[in-house]
Amino acid sequence: MLPDREQILKSVTFKTSRSGGKGGQNVNKVSSKVELIFNVSEADFLNDDEKELLKLRLENRLDSEGLLHIVSQEDRSQLLNKEKTVIKLIELIKKSLVVQKKRKPTKIPKRVIEKRLKSKAAVSEKKKNRFTPDF
Repeated sequence: MLPDREQILKSVTFKTSRSGGKGGQNVNKVSSKVELIFNVSEADFLNDDEKELLKLRLENRLDSEGLLHIVSQEDRSQLLNKEKTVIKLIELIKKSLVVQKKRKPTKIPKRVIEKRLKSKAAVSEKKKNRFTPDF
């Protein structure tokens, strides 16, 4: 089950700091860089199976305490950066919770096999015809 925005905002914490980049003197005054911290194991909107799946799929992005950090510092506005981190988190959760269908193995159609063998035979014949005959 995918969570809604309010549930996510209740379970995350935000950290702000000064960021580099565009902004001129504004960069030195305003803390516009936003870091979203999400604890997968304490998310009450996910069941145990979903938590395990998230931990497995996001294990490279989790720190030693099991926290997921998402950072945004693209915009000059702290509010816009905060929105971007929430959107990134929602997309990450959506991608990670998708379970792929199991592939059913199928037979190769006879027509495909015949076509492949015919093309191989044609190439072989073409190469045979390249040689000059011995008299």
